[in-house]
Amino acid sequence: MGCRIAVRLIPRAAANEIVGEREGALVVRVTAAPVDGRANTALCRLLAKRLGVGSQSVSLVRGASSRDKVVEVEGVSEEVLRSKLRSQGNDP
Repeated sequence: MGCRIAVRLIPRAAANEIVGEREGALVVRVTAAPVDGRANTALCRLLAKRLGVGSQSVSLVRGASSRDKVVEVEGVSEEVLRSKLRSQGNDP
């Protein structure tokens, strides 16, 4: 079981953090620059850590070169995903 979630990624931030939601998309800041997929990798790692799944369970479905992305998370329902992302603080 897996789900997809819309993400608005902000690279080159001061910290890796999940900021909240805007217009139906999860807003995430990462310190990595958007060069050679580093920001995308940082996004997937941050989401995996927050959701308690392996990094291979989180993959980018759409938006590799855009700030607006769609991420798929395997092994987590959408309700659980949203609940975990809302309930945790911003520490990386």
